[in-house]
Amino acid sequence: MATMHPDPRRYFRGQIPQRDTILQSLEIEARQEQIPIVGPVVGQLLGHLAAFAGAKRILELGTATGYSAIYLARGSAPNGRVVTLEKDPRMAERARANLAQAGLSERVAVVECDAVDTLVGMTETFDLIFLDVEKADYVRVLSDCHRLLRANGLLVADNTAFTDADSFNRAVAEDRRFQAVNLYAYLPFHAPEDDAITFALRLP
Repeated sequence: MATMHPDPRRYFRGQIPQRDTILQSLEIEARQEQIPIVGPVVGQLLGHLAAFAGAKRILELGTATGYSAIYLARGSAPNGRVVTLEKDPRMAERARANLAQAGLSERVAVVECDAVDTLVGMTETFDLIFLDVEKADYVRVLSDCHRLLRANGLLVADNTAFTDADSFNRAVAEDRRFQAVNLYAYLPFHAPEDDAITFALRLP
């Protein structure tokens, strides 16, 4: 009979993907300054999802220092483009510098704005949308995310174990325009490490 590893948290913490210098430096900054980032496991997952979808157009809500945008851009199609929205002008500037250091300035556009207000006026269609803003705002942008996603496009929402995400979790689960799964897991170096992520397929 198969048995579980006796210390899964320690075991899986030792299985995190390798990262280059720029990503490791952003992880150190995040720990020192208490900046929430997705960490290398979720970051790699986002990159894999973008690659698997052959994503050419990706939208991110919540840039912070550009950590997840790096993964998304690297996973996107060779001519892919990421548009990432950040409300804090200081974070937006830091993200631009980090993306330049990663050689991704031409592939990632950091837009300084309020994501909730800005989405209303956007018309571009995206293959993948990643939500990582205030959790209470997730439900407010759900309809706009549906409108901006292509058929069979993917909506990914981080931190859905937060209580402020409850209204979004309920709404996307009941929304017949999406087919959603909400996964609770241990995510090493994620902020926080015990959290959930929602994956919602936009139905045709």
